[in-house]
Amino acid sequence: MDVKLYVGNLSYNTTDEDLRTLFAQAGTVASVAVIKDRDTNRSRGFAFVEMATQVEAQNAITMFNGYKLQDRELAVNLARPREERGGSGSFGNRGGGKGGKSGGGSRRGQRGDSRRY
Repeated sequence: MDVKLYVGNLSYNTTDEDLRTLFAQAGTVASVAVIKDRDTNRSRGFAFVEMATQVEAQNAITMFNGYKLQDRELAVNLARPREERGGSGSFGNRGGGKGGKSGGGSRRGQRGDSRRY
């Protein structure tokens, strides 16, 4: 079973191939994904590397956590499961969906309003 690692504090110039070459020293690399900004396509400074086994993943953590790559000290650890985001089309816990004013109706005749319409 593949084991996913989080690799943080990457230089924006680090490529998938750079990480694949580095992590191959610890074992079989199943996949590499440098995460990029969807608007600019620039690296966000972190990646996920999948190693073939738990032993190889632990090897990679031991070898590369704190390792200097392109003048940056890498942070390497087991990736946490992705947190659930709100369901599609929902507003999550932010409320919303009501539009401008709540209560609606006319302001005529409210207390403190002595003007005539």
